[in-house]
Amino acid sequence: MNAYIDHLVFGIYPYIALSVLVIGSIIRFDREPYSWRSGSSQLLRRKQLMWGSVLFHVGVLFVLFGHIVGLLVPIWVFDSLAVKHEWKQALAVYGGGTAGLFSFIGASLLLHRRLFDARVRAHSTFADTGILTLLWLQLALGLATVPISLGHMDGEQMVRFMAWANGIFTFNPTASLFMEGAHWIFRLHIFLGLTIFILFPFTRLVHMLSAPVRYLWRGGYQIVRSRRSLSHG
Repeated sequence: MNAYIDHLVFGIYPYIALSVLVIGSIIRFDREPYSWRSGSSQLLRRKQLMWGSVLFHVGVLFVLFGHIVGLLVPIWVFDSLAVKHEWKQALAVYGGGTAGLFSFIGASLLLHRRLFDARVRAHSTFADTGILTLLWLQLALGLATVPISLGHMDGEQMVRFMAWANGIFTFNPTASLFMEGAHWIFRLHIFLGLTIFILFPFTRLVHMLSAPVRYLWRGGYQIVRSRRSLSHG
């Protein structure tokens, strides 16, 4: 029974989550391009928003980069560069833990602002509050893995999760076997992360895929005229 659940959650669910993430994002961008935004409420309780947003976004960028490099780069690449698994795990624990802490503090400020400021709460949707709450929980789970990892700094856990992630992206049908024996906090952390992938296309998180890169090659200048100049024109 446990093997079946592992295969369902860590062998099949990842493909469902990634498919919904990609296809759902494409469909939303095609059908609802004007909803492709973060929906800012920066005019309300601005100082707390600024601190929370900066801490959250800076921390998340480092966390995401660390997860992408740490999980998706094949193990043999690190072995060929003579990077010991213990070193990699230490970097993930201390570097990722620090970035996760910054992000968690930022998410806490943003969530507190959204829940306890009546004006912000009135301008928030269920999806806005819900996805921020899930991100807060995901960051909390990520930080909860730090003391567990500190107790096993031999790199074995890191190799386990790398092998699982590599197995998913190489369509290894036995990828879920690498999750056997993993601590329940790691398993819940991965499951919630996959669930956030599924919810991604239906929330404000889609703005993460947008960047104003078109300004790099936009020709000419934007002409801005004051109201006075228009009245005298």
